[in-house]
Order: sequence, then structure tokens, then C-alpha cells
Amino acid sequence: MRKNIKALSIYVINTALAGIILFPLIYALMISLMQPSDIFQYPPKFIPKSLYLGNYIEALRSVPILRFVLNSFIVSSVVTVGQIVTASLAAYAFTYYDFKGKNVIFLIFLSTMMIPGEATIIANYLTMRSLNWLDTYQALIVPNLSTALGIFLMRQFFLTIPKDYYEAAAMDGASKFQFFIKVLLPLSRPAIGSLAIYSFLMTWNQYMWPLLVTNRDEMRTVQIGISMLQMAESQSFGLIMAGVVMIIIPSIVAFIVGQKQLIEGLGAGALKG
Repeated sequence: MRKNIKALSIYVINTALAGIILFPLIYALMISLMQPSDIFQYPPKFIPKSLYLGNYIEALRSVPILRFVLNSFIVSSVVTVGQIVTASLAAYAFTYYDFKGKNVIFLIFLSTMMIPGEATIIANYLTMRSLNWLDTYQALIVPNLSTALGIFLMRQFFLTIPKDYYEAAAMDGASKFQFFIKVLLPLSRPAIGSLAIYSFLMTWNQYMWPLLVTNRDEMRTVQIGISMLQMAESQSFGLIMAGVVMIIIPSIVAFIVGQKQLIEGLGAGALKG
């Protein structure tokens, strides 16, 4: 009986917390489906009388949201793949190779995590301008292809894999690269999935860097696009909420699909240091 009461209490608490967290998203969805006359009624209504899709149509007409979504999807996908490649290779070197100053170099990598992005954003901008990369995908992608956090996450996971696998592969005649591709990466799917979801969501939600290196609407990303929509239609809350819903759907889908790998990867990487 006590176990059942405890389980029920946990279920009720989790349900209440989930409702609190999801309420802003659900409310934004409801507002986006209301007619303008219903939004400002008093007392306020939380459920629309009928499904009104005019806000979505007007949002698509006001700003090129689909272009913004496409740009963000391209940039986020390429950055995610790039971070997986660079982080995996660097973590492989830090885990399975012995070279002079390895620990010092790794500590230097970790120390970069304490440097705020605002401290390097001007230098990165000047570099992009000198390369004539402003208003291009290169400016949005290249500076984000590697992160110290990704290297740390992959290294911590690699340390949990027994070194016997590496020795057995070497005895079977496998090269170091073959061991990396055929053995290590398949075993590291939880960490790779965790890094992929984190990288995708962080890149998708970037605002300051895309705002700095892009000027044309054709190269804008979703976070800048929604601010443009807000400035253009500051009083049309239904239209703004429709834009917000369209923008957050891809990130929510990505999180739902990869939440298991995200939790497994972070948990496994914390077992050994």
C-alpha cells in the first residue's frame, strides 16, 4: 500500500510539473488558433471557439518563415554532423593515444568553456569579414563546428569502454582507424545521440551570432525571423504566436526523438572521469 501511495504521489507531482512547464507552449498554440477578436476578450479564453488558421497564413505572408526554418535546419544539421566528427576524433586521440602534454592540452580545451562567447564574437566576426564570408552559410556554420563540451562528453564516454576492446581489435589486425569506425563509434551511439541533440538545439536557438553575420532576409535564421515578425506585427498576438509555434515544432520533435539518447549519453559519460 505504501509503495502504491508513493508511486501515485510521484505520478501526480510529475504530472503537475509537466503541466506547469507545458502550459506556455499549449497557451501559445491556443492563441495562434484564435481569431483576433477572441484574443482580447475579458475574461480571457484559453480554448478557441473554432480552429482559425488565418494567423498562420498571415505569418507566412508577413515574413519568409519557411526560408528561415530551412536556413536554421541546414545550419543546425551541418553543425551537428561537424561537431560529432571533430569531437569524436579529438576524444579518440585524448583517450587512446599517448603523447607529450596530452593532459595539459586537454585542460586547455576545457578552460575554453569558461570563456563567454561575447569575448570572442568580435574577433570571429572580423575573421568572417576578412574571409568575405558574411551573409553566407560558411559564417553561420564554420565557427561552430567544434566545441570543448563535445570533446569532453565524447572523451568521458570513451573512458567507460574497456581498453580490452582496443587490444583485441589490434590483435585481429584492425588498424586504429578501423577500430574507431567499426568498434568505437557503434558502441558510442548514446553519447553521439546526446551530442547530436544538444548541438542541434543549441544551434537552432542561436540569436546573436546569426544576427551579426547576416544582413539579407534570405540568410536569416528562425530566431531572428520571429523577432522580425514581432517588430512588424507588434499588436497581432495571434500572428506572433503562430510564428512561434511553427518555429519551435522542429526543435520539439528533435528533442522527443533523441531524449533517450540524450539521457543515456549524459549518464554514461558521468560514470568515469
